[in-house]
Amino acid sequence: MTTPHPPTAANLVIDWGNTTVKTGWFNGSTLLDVRRYDSPDPLLAQLSDQSPMPVIVSSTSRSAAGIKARLAALGNDVWVLDGMTPVPIGNAYDTPHTLGADRVAGAVGAAALFPGVPSLILDLGTCLTADFVDRDGVFRGGLISPGLAMRFRAMHEQTARLPLVGFDKDDPALNGAGQNWPALTATNTRQAMQSGVVNGLMLEMNGIIDTYRREQPGTVVLLCGGDASSFESRLKGPIFAVPELVLIGLNRILRYNVENLQADTPDVDA
Repeated sequence: MTTPHPPTAANLVIDWGNTTVKTGWFNGSTLLDVRRYDSPDPLLAQLSDQSPMPVIVSSTSRSAAGIKARLAALGNDVWVLDGMTPVPIGNAYDTPHTLGADRVAGAVGAAALFPGVPSLILDLGTCLTADFVDRDGVFRGGLISPGLAMRFRAMHEQTARLPLVGFDKDDPALNGAGQNWPALTATNTRQAMQSGVVNGLMLEMNGIIDTYRREQPGTVVLLCGGDASSFESRLKGPIFAVPELVLIGLNRILRYNVENLQADTPDVDA
């Protein structure tokens, strides 16, 4: 349960998605509080009586100018993560200006949690992204694949007769068969679609994990994203489920930039 008001004297990180605004308050590297909002308005209302604080925003769907205009009430100390923002890891991506802010933040979060260790980040949201950070702390890139809901929607929209279905591991139709996972050999169209999408996605992720562990021994696997909990127990362990990985990475980036800014500030008393 969250407190009535956000913590004071803390860094604020904002992951602004397509439908919700997810926030995290940090004291140093310690995550104090996580919240979700349908829009920035309730957040701004809660912060109206607080002193200015360092803020960083990640968004894959909004421009930096639009974000700053929307959050102008927070003051001038608002950072918007983009391809030009300094980050505390190397970046070997060919087109950093096209690299999603959430992927950057996840990579930084992985490097912060497992320094000096090769890391594979599986982020299962609208899309599945699988990104790799090497033992030297360099983002090497990764892959992007359709996510869970996108796969179901594509089958419905790109065919004439397949229905729109989804997956819920607590679905009574699954539990009535004595399971909470689609059978590999389905006996009706609805279940066949569920099996194809869910088992296909599971096998895809396990194949990615196997390949990285074979080619990069010692790789740790971190799992995050809105659909991650449905697959956590089905992936080849050990798996570190870190739901707040993007927030952790955003906070590390914010601290890195604030510390660098302070280091470059001349001493006014000199």
